[in-house]
Amino acid sequence: MVLKTRALLVQQRTQSVNALRAHLAELGIIAAGGLPNIAALVAIVRKDKDTRLPAAARFALTAIADQIGTLADQIDELERTIVTESKRDESIRRLTTIPGVGAITAATIKALVPDPGGFKSGRHFAAWVGLTPRPHSSGGKERLGRISKMGNPELRVLLVLGATAVMRIARNDEKARPWLKALLARRPFKVAAVALANKMARIIWALLNKGGFYNPPELSPNVAAT
Repeated sequence: MVLKTRALLVQQRTQSVNALRAHLAELGIIAAGGLPNIAALVAIVRKDKDTRLPAAARFALTAIADQIGTLADQIDELERTIVTESKRDESIRRLTTIPGVGAITAATIKALVPDPGGFKSGRHFAAWVGLTPRPHSSGGKERLGRISKMGNPELRVLLVLGATAVMRIARNDEKARPWLKALLARRPFKVAAVALANKMARIIWALLNKGGFYNPPELSPNVAAT
């Protein structure tokens, strides 16, 4: 219930943020993408001396800005609750040892996957999540296309976001694992992030079925792409 409530509030915050961006864009006020940059737009709305906003527009947009702030506070409170409860759960603690898997993702996995043994392999689990590329055959050759996105959308988004965070750190970190650097060098960033999310899904399946904690192996670049 807590996870579903958080997901609902996150969706409502996204809708409010999009509305604020759209309304301000009509007035020629635009901020860079990403949730952190919304603070700049909210500051403009709350600044009475900013003459770019008519009084009526400021009154209406202040309501949206207030809603964004309230939703953010509620989401933070729920996330603190989830993190606190996760520390008491051994399986969730084990999953959070995987880079890119935080308490929210781990708790969501436990809620959505009550029987990990129902999947024959990590590949089957990754396919259920929707992170396995669709095969295409032509001229006797089989090629992999885009991911099917036919699996669980909530879990897929969380894993891709986690993988994206790991990739962003690796891109600017000289001490990052070589296979991550190699993957980024030969694949577009978003493609590399999805490939890593697929790998994370397989590792998750292994930990859920075999126990233990994640210990990063020294993988070659070729192994990392599988």
